[in-house]
Order: sequence, then structure tokens, then C-alpha cells
Amino acid sequence: MSDIKNRLLKNLDKRKPLIKSGVTCYRLYEKDIPEYPYLVDVYEKDIIIAFKGGEIDFEEKKKMHFIHLEDALNEIFPPDKFNHHFKQRKIQTRDERYEKADDDQNFIVVKEYDAKFYINPTDYIDVGLFLDHRPLRQMVAKHCAKNPETQLLNLFSYTGSFSVWAAIFGADTVSVDLSKTYLGWSQENFILNNLKTDGHRFEHSDVFTFLKETSDYFDLIVCDPPSFSNSKRMISEFDMQRDHVALINLCMKHLKYSGTLYFSNNFRDFRMDEEIMDRFKVKNITKITIPVDFRDEKIHHCFEITFHPKG
Repeated sequence: MSDIKNRLLKNLDKRKPLIKSGVTCYRLYEKDIPEYPYLVDVYEKDIIIAFKGGEIDFEEKKKMHFIHLEDALNEIFPPDKFNHHFKQRKIQTRDERYEKADDDQNFIVVKEYDAKFYINPTDYIDVGLFLDHRPLRQMVAKHCAKNPETQLLNLFSYTGSFSVWAAIFGADTVSVDLSKTYLGWSQENFILNNLKTDGHRFEHSDVFTFLKETSDYFDLIVCDPPSFSNSKRMISEFDMQRDHVALINLCMKHLKYSGTLYFSNNFRDFRMDEEIMDRFKVKNITKITIPVDFRDEKIHHCFEITFHPKG
């Protein structure tokens, strides 16, 4: 048995508790062996093999390693039963999730415990569900289960997965995103989970504009911005390290005193500014929000931000 097949089988065995719990989308392999610098994600019957970090130099040795990986995956996930996709990905920010790679309209349904989501394995750079936020989605779900009248604000909401989990447990949600396509996708995810879209808001807006114009207050805010964006859809260029203070301060203006802001980002060198640390109660919860199927401890940074108790 090859080293790579052995590692894939061992990883798959470790994922069994996750699979038995009702999760059908997970990371199977993450550059575990240096000679195989790939990511392998499983989405039901679709297997995505990705290379991140620039162009692949298919010199003979690397070509053979990739063939070995393909052969191992074909044996474990036979092509007559599973769809295999290869994505060559450059280093990017999540702002590039808006870019289309194809137009196959290849939507499939995956499960995450008791929730279902549409993903698209071929048409977009990202498939529609960030696997690394599975634990944080569960934290939001548990909060809303205990507090079913929660008012949730989901900023940079993408396809609405946080909103779906909150709504399943009775929360009222507001999802804000620059893309009408993804807001529509969010509504389809609501319908997929037998949730009425009435009573939930899907705001097509720049997040800064929304926060400056709204007069609403929320019990729970989830904010997961891109590391950098110069999108024409935004009112100004956004840089995570430079602009996170202004963004967090705006979020906190709309957080109820007893509420919680979950602030996450995937800028690898991110450092929370001292102004925020001094002004609010900030808890770094990154470690507990990294999924068990991920090896990369810098896949994202995540913070729980609340107001200091009075007195």
C-alpha cells in the first residue's frame, strides 16, 4: 500500500465519528505528507482535490506524486460512484469567492448534522460552505437553541450558513452581503431546511454602509470579512489589519449590552489592535473553532467580543 493511500485511509477512519454524527462534508487530507502538498475535501459524492499557493510545477517527480494521489483516491472513492474535481488555486482572499470558474449550475446538497446546504463543486472558486467554520456554526446554533428569540446579524454572510443554523433554532436573522447571487443562494438554503424566508432579512449592501445606516440592535453578530478587498461593490478598499478596528467598533454600536460579537478572519498574520483589547472584553477562541478534520491552526482567527461588565 502506498504512503498516500495509507494516510488517506487513516484519515478517513478518524473522520468516522464525524460522518456518523451526520456530517457529509469534511476535509480528508491537508498536506499531511510534504511530497503531496494538496487539499482533499469530501462533499457527499464529490471529491475536490486542490493545490494552493501558486502554479503547480509539474516536473516529473511531482507529476508522479499527483498520479499516486489520484490512484489512491480512485481506489477509495471509485469514479463510477464519486465525482472527482481538481482545482488549481492561487493564494487568494475570500473576496475572490465571487468569481465564477464555470457555469455548470452543478448544485448538490450536503449535510452538516441536522442542517442541509447547497454547494457547487465546479462553478465557483469556493463551493458555498466554509468547512473551517463548522465549530463556530455550532456555537451559534447552541446559543440560539438556549435563546430562541435571538436577533442575529450575519455580516459578509456569503451563502447564509450561520443564518440557517440560527433560524433552525428560532432566531430572527439579518444577512448582509454584496452579492445578490449569494443572497439568493442563502434564501435557497433556508427553503432547503424548511425555513420560511418571511421574517428574515437578506440585505444587498456594503457592510460598512449597512452598519452606518441601520438603527437596529442585535443579540448576536457574526462578522467574517475578507482579508482584503478592492471590490467595486464596496464603498472603499478594505484591508483587514488596517480596518478591523473601525469595523469592530461599528459592529459593537449595534450589539446589545448582553450580546456577543464573533469576529473571524483568515488573514494569517492578523493581530488584534490594542484599542479593541482595551475597550472591550476580547477572548481569542481560535483553537476551539478549528475543526477536528483540519491540520492548519491558522486557517482562521476567531474572537468572542463582548462589553465589559458594569461596575
